[in-house]
Amino acid sequence: MGEVVNLRRARKARDRLVRAEEASRNRAASGRSAVERAGAAEERARRDAALDRHRIEAPGDGPTD
Repeated sequence: MGEVVNLRRARKARDRLVRAEEASRNRAASGRSAVERAGAAEERARRDAALDRHRIEAPGDGPTD
């Protein structure tokens, strides 16, 4: 037999974990200077542009005009 689990407690524990992870990300983001945030945004944009340049489009993925 498996272990009996209280689903209400399991859901609350899961929700607590999700909120804690989000709070950690928010603390890290707000703890940086404006220059660091701008640099991170530029790096993200550069990385996304590089991925888009290397994207292989399948037939039919283009405009429908």
